[in-house]
Amino acid sequence: MIPKHFHLVGNRGSFVLAEISVFMTVCLQSAGDPSAVNMLCCWGAPVREGFGLLKPDKVKHGNYGIRSMCPETAVEDMSAGRSFVGFIRDGKVSVLRLRNEDYDHDGELEQLQLMDDRIRSIVCGGADAVLLADAGRVLVMDKSTVCQPLKVLENRQVIQITCGDQHSMALTNDGQLFVWGENSHGQLGLGKGEPSTPQPLKSLCGIPLAQISAGGDHSFVLSLSGVVFGWGKNSAGQLGLGDTTDRHVPTVVNSLNRKKTVSISCGGEHTATLSKGGTVFTFGSGGFGQLGHNSFKDEHHPRVVAELWGSKVSLVTCGRRHTLVSVSSSKLIYSFGCGMQGQLGNGEMIKQSVPLPVDLSNECDHEYMIEKLIAGENHSFALFFKEHESKPKSGVLTLNDKTIDRWVFGSDSWVTIKDFVICREINTVFSSAASLNGSFLKTRFDVTSCLCSCDEHYQTSVENCGLDFDLVKTSFAKLLENKRSISEVVKVVQQKLLPSLSPNSNPTCVESLRLYLLLPELIRGLQKQRTELTEAISSKIIQLNPAAAKMLEMYWSKLPDDWLKGLVKLFHKESAELIGQISCGETGHDLNRRLQNFLQILQMLYEVCCSTHNDITNSDFIIHEVNDLLDTLQVTLDDLAMILLGLRFTDFNDLVTLKDYYLGIIEILVKFPFAADILSKQRMFCYLQMRLQFSPDQDMLMLNDNVLSVKRESLLTDTLKYLRQNTHSFYYPLKVVFIGENGIDWRGLSAEFFTLLSQSLLKWEKKVLEVQENSLVWFNPDHTQGNKDFYYLGVICGMALYNHHYMDINFPLALYKKLLKLSPTLNDLEELSPVEAGNLKNLLEEDEDVVDILFLNFTVKGQELIPKGGQIQVNKVNRQKYVDLYVDFVFNKSVKNQFKHFSRGFSKGCPLKIWSMFHPEELQELLQGSPKYEWQELQTSASYESCSASDELIKNFWTVFFEFSEENKKKFLMFLYGRNRVPVGGFSMCSLKICQSDGPDPDDRLPEAQTCFGRLILPKYSDINTLRNKLVHAINFCKVFGRE
Repeated sequence: MIPKHFHLVGNRGSFVLAEISVFMTVCLQSAGDPSAVNMLCCWGAPVREGFGLLKPDKVKHGNYGIRSMCPETAVEDMSAGRSFVGFIRDGKVSVLRLRNEDYDHDGELEQLQLMDDRIRSIVCGGADAVLLADAGRVLVMDKSTVCQPLKVLENRQVIQITCGDQHSMALTNDGQLFVWGENSHGQLGLGKGEPSTPQPLKSLCGIPLAQISAGGDHSFVLSLSGVVFGWGKNSAGQLGLGDTTDRHVPTVVNSLNRKKTVSISCGGEHTATLSKGGTVFTFGSGGFGQLGHNSFKDEHHPRVVAELWGSKVSLVTCGRRHTLVSVSSSKLIYSFGCGMQGQLGNGEMIKQSVPLPVDLSNECDHEYMIEKLIAGENHSFALFFKEHESKPKSGVLTLNDKTIDRWVFGSDSWVTIKDFVICREINTVFSSAASLNGSFLKTRFDVTSCLCSCDEHYQTSVENCGLDFDLVKTSFAKLLENKRSISEVVKVVQQKLLPSLSPNSNPTCVESLRLYLLLPELIRGLQKQRTELTEAISSKIIQLNPAAAKMLEMYWSKLPDDWLKGLVKLFHKESAELIGQISCGETGHDLNRRLQNFLQILQMLYEVCCSTHNDITNSDFIIHEVNDLLDTLQVTLDDLAMILLGLRFTDFNDLVTLKDYYLGIIEILVKFPFAADILSKQRMFCYLQMRLQFSPDQDMLMLNDNVLSVKRESLLTDTLKYLRQNTHSFYYPLKVVFIGENGIDWRGLSAEFFTLLSQSLLKWEKKVLEVQENSLVWFNPDHTQGNKDFYYLGVICGMALYNHHYMDINFPLALYKKLLKLSPTLNDLEELSPVEAGNLKNLLEEDEDVVDILFLNFTVKGQELIPKGGQIQVNKVNRQKYVDLYVDFVFNKSVKNQFKHFSRGFSKGCPLKIWSMFHPEELQELLQGSPKYEWQELQTSASYESCSASDELIKNFWTVFFEFSEENKKKFLMFLYGRNRVPVGGFSMCSLKICQSDGPDPDDRLPEAQTCFGRLILPKYSDINTLRNKLVHAINFCKVFGRE
């Protein structure tokens, strides 16, 4: 194995990287002041005295081989690898070849020829080195010290570099991580494969990175919010994942989540991390004691270095087989691991497994501050400055309110150099998912101390996105007021950012999802291009993998109410406008796709709102423009009918195409139950039912015209006999004939049929249904043998729904939830059985001692809710489980077979499966009618023929009607419509026409009803008493059809 030094670049304590955005021009400034006074200390294997930085006699020797020196030109940065040690002074690089098994003496200090590049960072690897210039250029030095620019990165501004044994990484200011070199253990993160030239690591695209680090054959990165990713060789557990299996792609080290990690350093086969509070974790190979756990064992999980607990470590760096840490408050350096070459600095040439101080007592005085630690293979270095070094920030360029203030201040056109810099910044930030995801975090940055004074963004998790929503809102508001800036932002987002997003390629990382919260908030404030951007972001959200989509929904659920409402309004508005365009005649496949995308996002938001019980209601999701679309479809159908009747001459084929297009839009809408109210859904059901009935499918042909002939006295028996013949075509309307009666079924007869059939089912001697004390009806759990009985019950209910009739059976809402594959709750049990539910609610609220003396166990009516339930007492701990199982028993377990066969029959009776678009309450209303009897509405909706509302006869009729009891009013409905249920939408949806009959002897005649048309024929009675008597007689005794 080729040994080397492992060193991370640009961490400077690594407390905060990319916490604030700075002018790009800052990156062009010098990395340090060459006149600054600094001191370099070194210890370990023998090396050329003074390194050639100064004369040997200027080197000061301390205890245990520790040497210190103060070069005339300050060392701004340095690195030590297996073959070289490199120094940066005044932006220039000098390297010294180290002795090793391939080179038996120290070389001369050699200044590299770098043309005009001013270098700010150097990292020495196994046999070469990587340099980073102030302008963000990357140069690679080979083993012969020849430097070449890395052409792939020439047009990118690199901010960090790092090297492993034979691989390297570079981070750009827009958050892209480039990797190259050997890939034998997956250390490039590109999957299993061969060595690679520089290419972006796409799996980390969008994640705002704070630091990168490379070890022997493994790699690590750290996100702004402290999420740690590792990959590559894992033979000793150096990835901290709990095993020794190599990883070929970046993998989150979950055990370090929320540890506020601010720095990572990789050694040969071990890794160290530093938390913000100064806690050090180490893991991986411990054979030389380099983990500091007072042990020589490997650690496969991150473990705290207990000996350093409470020391508030400020720097940590890993060498090949040893580790250095610094405590700034005490100006102490601790070392542990391999000390065979003196690299521990304490005089012990041993393997040391606990941190002990490096003896720097004679080298350092109180004026010097430890700026950087460098651990090589057999060497250790400490770089000291008398003043804190101010270096360029080495983090991803991000966005905050100060940056936006600078952008929006000035003219409305790009005219100055500063304006062009701002334009470049906008392009960098808004073209980069990583930059946006690292922006507006819940953190306050102290520029003086370069420290973050708020830790909340480190708590980023699936429940906390880490964004400062108030800051986002105020910042975007300012940005939207500046036409120049917002125009540039929109252009960059539309042309660069959104096309670049690859939602499926990223690991499920919480930080990569922030832009899906930021962009809609920005888009919502736009006047122009809002639709295009909303469409683009919706398509990207839909492409998220299931885990990421669930995480985004969790973020949505935690949003402030105004943000969530804004999201709903944005996608609702776009959906509504699109449906409005289609209603006005616009067509095309692209419109369908866009509508489906918007509705899918609304579906996600709807589910979030349902689960969080916030102020956003179902009505906020209803798109009223759906009614306009249905009206347009109806006009198209009317036009087609006119052509078929020869009353209009238009291109028939064009209208058919248009009709089919509108029906296709309806097929999209029915997949999203929240988008329409019940009346619109009912209309959509009818239109798709009509298309189904006119389908040329041969399997749908009627065999007997769907005519069911029954006798009133044997109605249920005749119906079951008919269904068992299996000749009914459920796709087509049912026609009913009452044997011995003259009625013709124009819906009036079949309406009465289902009402009477409902009453027969409730009285059925087989007792498939149980009527509760509150008149609600549920399956008989004791009826376990007649599976066909429940099947035909389901068929009949399905037929009623399909034929738009009502069942006079009061099923609870729980039945409709089950049909829609939703789970009934304790509230549903309260509707069905208030006493049972009340007892269960009391159980949940009782004190512990009361629960214990109830002596309940996990059984209901002698049946165990769980295995050995009779032996398990209900107590305070398990009572919620008992209640849940009790509810499940009532609605599911006790009637499992009954419901199974009912459900199968229901689907048979209603073959148009789109009934699943209705909410449970809506499905209940469609089958049982509206529960609200607004009798005044019936009078308001009435019309008159051969009379008027002011006639005495009509006044007398309504006087008598409102005198009726509730029971008699319902009997009147039965007499007039063949049903006693209120239609969906109320009485205003009924057709009630009252006609005055002018026949002879009116006082001898009874009122007549034409049920199919809602027509009441009233003779011109002489007085109100006669009208009352005749009407009461009619509604109570006139039950057969004799005139239709």
